[in-house]
Amino acid sequence: MPDQPETPDPSQEQAAAPDSGDETRGSRERLWRAATGRPTRGHWIIGLVLAGVGFAAMVQVQSNERDDQYAGLRQGDLVRVFDGLSSSTQRAEREIERLRAAQQDLQSDTSQRQAALEQAQQDRQVYGILAGVLGAQGPGVRITISDDAGEVRASLLLDTIQELRAAGAEAIEFNDQVRFVAQSAVGETAQGITIDGRLIEAPYEIDVIGDPATLADALVFPDGPAERVERVGGTLESVRSDDIVIESVVSDTETDFAESDEDQ
Repeated sequence: MPDQPETPDPSQEQAAAPDSGDETRGSRERLWRAATGRPTRGHWIIGLVLAGVGFAAMVQVQSNERDDQYAGLRQGDLVRVFDGLSSSTQRAEREIERLRAAQQDLQSDTSQRQAALEQAQQDRQVYGILAGVLGAQGPGVRITISDDAGEVRASLLLDTIQELRAAGAEAIEFNDQVRFVAQSAVGETAQGITIDGRLIEAPYEIDVIGDPATLADALVFPDGPAERVERVGGTLESVRSDDIVIESVVSDTETDFAESDEDQ
């Protein structure tokens, strides 16, 4: 009796066949993880490539739109368009040049005003020191005149001051309290020597700002201040210094006759 073919067992066949429902669920889970999971380097690269392709497509569309604006124009119309663009460019260039010139003028005016202001401030300081309305500091000499016998007269002090001025003295102060200027007056009373009405007493301390060597040499020549003071029984000594400080000032008085010539 021939062998009968074996009939497959339906239960075994079902067990061997894959479950299609499980595959569907697995695919969904992979997609969900890909969409919600942390982006990988490959994701970033794909995103950048897609963004670049989109930007290139947008530029190409805009370029085509601009080209379409002039595609239907005739040659004469295109010439007029280009002429208009050329004229606009020339006007823009002229405006730029005008603005640059205006900027240079403003910078020049500002520089001139700044230079004038700095010069005015410098002149004010110089003239203020010479006029005695500002304190001063600088190199110079400190002169000490002793007068134990009381024989030093106002005329001798005045001659000493004149010699110092001729040697380039820029600021002079007596006894740390009286500023001597061009308008100062030296007098002599029963109480002693006065400068601008203020009594000064010996020893006379004279602070002078100027070139130290020149000022010192201006006192020690034959029949000069040093020799004349010694002749009447006194002494004159000068000490050079790099830092003479003069703090006393005179009041800023108005002139009686002189006027400014700014309007002339």
